[in-house]
Amino acid sequence: MRFEPVIGLEIHAQLLTATKIFCGCPTTFGAPPNSQVCPVCLGLPGALPVLNRHVVELAVRAALALNCTVHEESVFARKNYFYPDLPKGYQISQYERPLATGGWLDATRSGAPTRVGITRVHVEEDAGKSLHPAGSDPQRSTFLDFNRSGVPLIEIVTEPDLRSAAEAADCFTRLREMLVALGVNDGSMEEGSLRCDANVSVRPVGVEALGTKAEVKNVNSFRYLQKALEFEIDRQVRVIDGGGAVRQETRLWNSDTGETASMRSKEEAHDYRYFPEPDLPPLHVDGVWIETIRASLPELPAARRARLVAAYGLSEYDADVIERLAGAAPYFERMVRAGAAPKAAGNWLQGEVRRKLKEIGLERIDAVPISAEALAELAILTDRGVVSSTVAKEVFDKMWASGRSAAAIIDADKLGQMGDEQALGAIIAEILARHPEPVAQYRAGRTATLGFLVGQVMKATDGKANPKVVNELLKRALG
Repeated sequence: MRFEPVIGLEIHAQLLTATKIFCGCPTTFGAPPNSQVCPVCLGLPGALPVLNRHVVELAVRAALALNCTVHEESVFARKNYFYPDLPKGYQISQYERPLATGGWLDATRSGAPTRVGITRVHVEEDAGKSLHPAGSDPQRSTFLDFNRSGVPLIEIVTEPDLRSAAEAADCFTRLREMLVALGVNDGSMEEGSLRCDANVSVRPVGVEALGTKAEVKNVNSFRYLQKALEFEIDRQVRVIDGGGAVRQETRLWNSDTGETASMRSKEEAHDYRYFPEPDLPPLHVDGVWIETIRASLPELPAARRARLVAAYGLSEYDADVIERLAGAAPYFERMVRAGAAPKAAGNWLQGEVRRKLKEIGLERIDAVPISAEALAELAILTDRGVVSSTVAKEVFDKMWASGRSAAAIIDADKLGQMGDEQALGAIIAEILARHPEPVAQYRAGRTATLGFLVGQVMKATDGKANPKVVNELLKRALG
């Protein structure tokens, strides 16, 4: 607690366009190496870039959702550095005059709302990819795939407003869900379409001056971002406690070892020798177009969470879980409109629906073969006691596999709950006769044994007995 971490994020998000930023090559993931290239994205002599209008529209969309000021004029720049996977020897980006500046993102700190500043959102092209396939000698050969060269990106740079690894992971999570909700990015960190670098330093608590920062790269999940930052914060504190000084450098996260390792000294802006891109004029974004894009923005995740809490009486936790399951909020509202109680609808989505999606390796609610109205019917029948909660899960699995309605499955398979008091009374009498010791304990005041006896009745009826009726009959029989 003697030191305070100071963290800022740099998010690189691939824009959901069919073609690249300055040419007509496709952006499809997984194509054979070097099959989606042309003279423009390879930087061949004489080839000139032409800006993709859809790239600008998506970038403005993200900037507006992040509460940024979108500038009507911005300028592309050349960022010069040499990497084998950078065919031009420079990257077309934006520097002194970016597309948008001065926004914010609502996040949480120790469970309380907080606001993270957004320094800038700018547009740039991606580089290619250096590969070292299994069996090759990385000391002697590097394979290059230029399919990603020229793929459109936005870079979102936050202010150094984050104060813990958990807070940084939460901020990255909220940025991802916002970009996906906007239709700007697909959120796939596994495919590299969303990447995060973190700048982190530590300083004594109460000191305003910033410490020396290290940049942590190669982070491809929320969990790894948190682990990488936790390690790096601890490493920097140990360096200072040992009398050393933290170096400004770029470090790579190794998920196998759970450690960061030094990659290179950290570059400064002047190292890149930025200058305006001579082959592209300044980018003009008309104010009317900006307002048209603003008007088209969907309800954003934070606003929808607040509405779910206010309109349906959900807890903030339940609303958060529903919002983070892609497509679940509209599905939830359709269930409620079909008659399901909000709490019951939320429980089904958080429980069985999410379990089933995880089982088949999918994340989106639109993969569910059960309509919201059909699931609402099952929720209603369960709440009415037509089926027990245990049997309802069995009905759900049969609905998923067959597409039949809950009522049809319950009738055909005779899964309805037993509520007949005479039939249940006979079963209860037999259970009490077989278990005299729990009966005696209950009558002596150990009422917890009632749960055991209820369980025996449920077991004897294959889970079909109505638990409420069973409880009432047992208490009556036990006197």
